[in-house]
Amino acid sequence: MILKALFFYLFAGVTVASAFMVIAARNPVTSVLFLILAFVNSAGLFILLGAEYLALLLVVVYVGAVAVLFLFVVMMLDVDFVELRQGFLQYLPVGGLVGLILLVELLMGFGAWVILPELTANTVEPTPPLTEMTNIEALGSVLYTKYIYFFQVAGLILLVAMIGAIVLTLRHKPNVKRQDIPTQVGRTREAAVEVRKVETGKGI
Repeated sequence: MILKALFFYLFAGVTVASAFMVIAARNPVTSVLFLILAFVNSAGLFILLGAEYLALLLVVVYVGAVAVLFLFVVMMLDVDFVELRQGFLQYLPVGGLVGLILLVELLMGFGAWVILPELTANTVEPTPPLTEMTNIEALGSVLYTKYIYFFQVAGLILLVAMIGAIVLTLRHKPNVKRQDIPTQVGRTREAAVEVRKVETGKGI
Protein backbone atom coordinates (compact mmCIF):
# COMPACT_ATOMS: atom_id res chain seq x y z
CA MET A 1 0.00 0.00 0.00
CA ILE A 2 2.88 2.38 0.73
CA LEU A 3 4.42 1.74 -2.69
CA LYS A 4 1.04 2.28 -4.37
CA ALA A 5 0.57 5.56 -2.49
CA LEU A 6 4.04 6.73 -3.52
CA PHE A 7 3.31 6.01 -7.18
CA PHE A 8 -0.03 7.80 -6.88
CA TYR A 9 1.52 10.97 -5.47
CA LEU A 10 4.30 10.80 -8.08
CA PHE A 11 1.93 10.45 -11.03
CA ALA A 12 -0.57 12.96 -9.63
CA GLY A 13 2.10 15.58 -8.86
CA VAL A 14 3.69 15.33 -12.29
CA THR A 15 0.26 15.44 -13.96
CA VAL A 16 -0.77 18.62 -12.13
CA ALA A 17 2.59 20.28 -12.78
CA SER A 18 2.50 19.34 -16.47
CA ALA A 19 -1.07 20.61 -16.83
CA PHE A 20 -0.02 23.94 -15.32
CA MET A 21 2.96 24.19 -17.66
CA VAL A 22 0.69 23.56 -20.68
CA ILE A 23 -0.99 26.92 -20.08
CA ALA A 24 2.05 28.69 -18.61
CA ALA A 25 4.67 27.89 -21.27
CA ARG A 26 5.28 30.64 -23.82
CA ASN A 27 6.41 28.31 -26.60
CA PRO A 28 3.48 26.31 -28.07
CA VAL A 29 5.78 23.38 -28.89
CA THR A 30 6.79 23.20 -25.23
CA SER A 31 3.11 23.27 -24.24
CA VAL A 32 2.37 20.26 -26.45
CA LEU A 33 5.32 18.35 -24.97
CA PHE A 34 4.05 19.03 -21.45
CA LEU A 35 0.61 17.87 -22.61
CA ILE A 36 2.12 14.56 -23.71
CA LEU A 37 3.78 14.24 -20.30
CA ALA A 38 0.43 14.89 -18.58
CA PHE A 39 -1.23 12.20 -20.70
CA VAL A 40 1.43 9.62 -19.86
CA ASN A 41 1.18 10.25 -16.11
CA SER A 42 -2.63 10.16 -16.31
CA ALA A 43 -2.27 6.73 -17.88
CA GLY A 44 -0.21 5.72 -14.85
CA LEU A 45 -3.06 6.84 -12.59
CA PHE A 46 -5.53 4.76 -14.60
CA ILE A 47 -3.30 1.70 -14.18
CA LEU A 48 -3.26 2.24 -10.42
CA LEU A 49 -7.08 2.33 -10.49
CA GLY A 50 -7.21 -0.97 -12.35
CA ALA A 51 -8.46 0.54 -15.63
CA GLU A 52 -5.78 -0.81 -17.94
CA TYR A 53 -7.90 -0.32 -21.05
CA LEU A 54 -8.30 3.41 -20.41
CA ALA A 55 -4.57 3.72 -19.73
CA LEU A 56 -3.61 2.04 -23.01
CA LEU A 57 -6.28 4.04 -24.85
CA LEU A 58 -4.86 7.26 -23.44
CA VAL A 59 -1.33 6.38 -24.50
CA VAL A 60 -2.14 4.98 -27.95
CA VAL A 61 -4.84 7.44 -29.04
CA TYR A 62 -4.02 10.69 -27.28
CA VAL A 63 -0.24 10.47 -26.98
CA GLY A 64 0.41 8.48 -30.15
CA ALA A 65 -2.04 10.31 -32.40
CA VAL A 66 -3.71 13.45 -31.05
CA ALA A 67 -0.80 15.02 -29.17
CA VAL A 68 1.70 14.17 -31.91
CA LEU A 69 -0.71 15.68 -34.45
CA PHE A 70 -0.92 18.83 -32.32
CA LEU A 71 2.87 18.95 -32.25
CA PHE A 72 3.23 18.66 -36.02
CA VAL A 73 0.45 21.20 -36.65
CA VAL A 74 2.01 23.74 -34.28
CA MET A 75 5.48 23.23 -35.79
CA MET A 76 4.36 23.29 -39.45
CA LEU A 77 1.77 26.09 -39.45
CA ASP A 78 3.05 29.63 -39.53
CA VAL A 79 0.68 30.94 -36.87
CA ASP A 80 1.24 34.45 -35.55
CA PHE A 81 0.70 33.84 -31.84
CA VAL A 82 1.45 37.48 -31.02
CA GLU A 83 -1.54 38.51 -33.13
CA LEU A 84 -3.74 35.88 -31.50
CA ARG A 85 -2.84 37.13 -28.00
CA GLN A 86 -3.71 40.75 -28.81
CA GLY A 87 -7.40 40.18 -28.06
CA PHE A 88 -6.70 38.46 -24.73
CA LEU A 89 -7.87 41.37 -22.56
CA GLN A 90 -11.03 41.71 -24.62
CA TYR A 91 -12.21 38.20 -23.74
CA LEU A 92 -10.77 38.16 -20.21
CA PRO A 93 -14.07 39.01 -18.40
CA VAL A 94 -15.97 36.26 -20.20
CA GLY A 95 -13.18 33.76 -19.57
CA GLY A 96 -13.02 34.77 -15.91
CA LEU A 97 -16.78 34.30 -15.55
CA VAL A 98 -16.66 30.83 -17.10
CA GLY A 99 -13.70 29.90 -14.87
CA LEU A 100 -15.56 31.13 -11.79
CA ILE A 101 -18.62 29.04 -12.67
CA LEU A 102 -16.47 25.94 -13.15
CA LEU A 103 -14.72 26.60 -9.82
CA VAL A 104 -18.04 26.89 -7.99
CA GLU A 105 -19.28 23.65 -9.58
CA LEU A 106 -16.08 21.81 -8.59
CA LEU A 107 -16.30 23.11 -5.03
CA MET A 108 -19.96 22.10 -4.79
CA GLY A 109 -19.19 18.61 -6.06
CA PHE A 110 -16.21 18.20 -3.75
CA GLY A 111 -18.20 19.56 -0.79
CA ALA A 112 -21.03 17.13 -1.42
CA TRP A 113 -18.55 14.27 -1.70
CA VAL A 114 -16.93 15.19 1.64
CA ILE A 115 -20.00 16.23 3.64
CA LEU A 116 -22.55 13.71 2.32
CA PRO A 117 -20.71 10.72 0.86
CA GLU A 118 -23.90 8.64 0.85
CA LEU A 119 -25.47 11.15 -1.56
CA THR A 120 -22.83 10.64 -4.24
CA ALA A 121 -22.57 6.90 -3.59
CA ASN A 122 -26.01 6.33 -5.12
CA THR A 123 -25.01 7.94 -8.42
CA VAL A 124 -21.94 5.77 -9.00
CA GLU A 125 -22.32 2.84 -11.37
CA PRO A 126 -21.32 -0.36 -9.53
CA THR A 127 -18.30 -2.11 -11.00
CA PRO A 128 -18.88 -5.83 -11.63
CA PRO A 129 -16.21 -8.28 -10.44
CA LEU A 130 -13.52 -9.22 -12.94
CA THR A 131 -14.64 -12.86 -12.75
CA GLU A 132 -18.01 -11.94 -14.26
CA MET A 133 -17.02 -9.23 -16.74
CA THR A 134 -13.74 -7.76 -17.96
CA ASN A 135 -12.87 -4.11 -17.68
CA ILE A 136 -13.50 -3.47 -21.38
CA GLU A 137 -16.90 -5.21 -21.34
CA ALA A 138 -18.00 -3.26 -18.26
CA LEU A 139 -16.94 0.02 -19.80
CA GLY A 140 -18.67 -0.73 -23.10
CA SER A 141 -21.89 -1.90 -21.50
CA VAL A 142 -22.20 1.29 -19.47
CA LEU A 143 -20.95 3.71 -22.12
CA TYR A 144 -23.07 2.47 -25.02
CA THR A 145 -26.28 1.82 -23.07
CA LYS A 146 -26.80 4.20 -20.16
CA TYR A 147 -24.58 7.07 -21.33
CA ILE A 148 -24.98 6.73 -25.11
CA TYR A 149 -26.54 10.20 -25.55
CA PHE A 150 -23.82 11.87 -23.49
CA PHE A 151 -21.25 10.00 -25.56
CA GLN A 152 -22.77 11.31 -28.79
CA VAL A 153 -22.92 14.88 -27.42
CA ALA A 154 -19.24 14.68 -26.44
CA GLY A 155 -18.37 13.55 -29.97
CA LEU A 156 -20.36 16.46 -31.43
CA ILE A 157 -18.56 18.93 -29.18
CA LEU A 158 -15.19 17.55 -30.28
CA LEU A 159 -16.26 17.88 -33.92
CA VAL A 160 -17.24 21.52 -33.43
CA ALA A 161 -13.95 22.19 -31.62
CA MET A 162 -11.99 20.62 -34.48
CA ILE A 163 -13.81 22.75 -37.08
CA GLY A 164 -13.25 25.86 -34.97
CA ALA A 165 -9.52 25.13 -34.67
CA ILE A 166 -9.26 24.71 -38.45
CA VAL A 167 -11.10 27.98 -39.08
CA LEU A 168 -9.01 29.92 -36.54
CA THR A 169 -5.66 28.71 -37.89
CA LEU A 170 -6.55 29.14 -41.59
CA ARG A 171 -4.49 31.96 -43.03
CA HIS A 172 -4.57 33.17 -46.65
CA LYS A 173 -1.21 34.63 -47.67
CA PRO A 174 -1.29 37.16 -50.51
CA ASN A 175 1.72 35.80 -52.43
CA VAL A 176 0.65 32.15 -52.42
CA LYS A 177 -1.24 30.81 -55.44
CA ARG A 178 -4.31 28.79 -54.50
CA GLN A 179 -6.75 26.86 -56.61
CA ASP A 180 -10.05 28.67 -57.19
CA ILE A 181 -12.47 26.10 -58.60
CA PRO A 182 -15.44 28.47 -59.32
CA THR A 183 -13.14 30.78 -61.30
CA GLN A 184 -11.74 27.86 -63.29
CA VAL A 185 -15.18 26.46 -64.07
CA GLY A 186 -16.51 29.88 -65.07
CA ARG A 187 -13.77 30.65 -67.59
CA THR A 188 -14.91 31.16 -71.18
CA ARG A 189 -13.11 30.59 -74.46
CA GLU A 190 -12.79 34.32 -75.06
CA ALA A 191 -11.04 34.83 -71.71
CA ALA A 192 -8.77 31.79 -72.00
CA VAL A 193 -7.75 31.82 -75.70
CA GLU A 194 -6.34 34.72 -77.68
CA VAL A 195 -5.90 34.30 -81.44
CA ARG A 196 -3.22 36.40 -83.09
CA LYS A 197 -2.31 36.72 -86.75
CA VAL A 198 1.41 36.33 -87.16
CA GLU A 199 3.01 37.62 -90.33
CA THR A 200 5.49 35.45 -92.18
CA GLY A 201 9.05 35.94 -91.00
CA LYS A 202 8.07 37.87 -87.89
CA GLY A 203 7.48 36.81 -84.30
CA ILE A 204 4.78 37.75 -81.87
